[in-house]
Amino acid sequence: MELKVNSERRAGACVACLTPNAFNGLCAPCRLDLPVNHWACRVCALPLPISGHDRVCGGCLTDPPPFDRALIPWRYQFPVDSMIHRYKYLGQHRFARPLIQDLGHRLTDVLAADDPAGPQALIPAPMHRHRRRERGFNQAQDIAEHLGQHLCLPVHGGLVHRGRQVRAQRDLKREQRLENLKGVFEVHGRVPERIAIVDDVVTTGATVRALAGLLRQAGARHIEVWALARTPG
Repeated sequence: MELKVNSERRAGACVACLTPNAFNGLCAPCRLDLPVNHWACRVCALPLPISGHDRVCGGCLTDPPPFDRALIPWRYQFPVDSMIHRYKYLGQHRFARPLIQDLGHRLTDVLAADDPAGPQALIPAPMHRHRRRERGFNQAQDIAEHLGQHLCLPVHGGLVHRGRQVRAQRDLKREQRLENLKGVFEVHGRVPERIAIVDDVVTTGATVRALAGLLRQAGARHIEVWALARTPG
């Protein structure tokens, strides 16, 4: 009998082990095996080797980013890295569904406990039209739309454009990424005062730094970064 993988919230097989009766695409044991980003910088969410929920990494101390905080629940390690790869490069959306759904629930809890008001809009990290045509979709836009629906927040997908195509970021070091992104983003429209930048993975933080810097210059006053995973330092 063919297993129905991750097609319903409470039915179908786990995308990781194919055990039936998954919840949002993952069974309980596989969900517990996800590499949770327990100890992380409270600003950029960089995984830290020591415990503590109010620590700031050396990079944020010496060169504070132009955003206020990052909420990123997992480390980019197995099986999260494999799940995101299959989603991002192979178009297998069922592998991202558990991560997106769980991120939405975590954000609901965090925003409910916040004293200040939450974001007014979500800004997906833009993708150049040529790369989007090659891949078939922009994963940041897809994640933002799911989160926007879950949190009842508008998604301003056309607010920031990539003015030109650049080298793929994944093969570059942090300094090279920052140089690669100079002048690449353009704002087209009014920027809300409180926003959240949405992406799939934050690696060196170069992309979200460039986006946040531009959006702050354009009028944003409180900027958050929401992503599925953060690479260890």
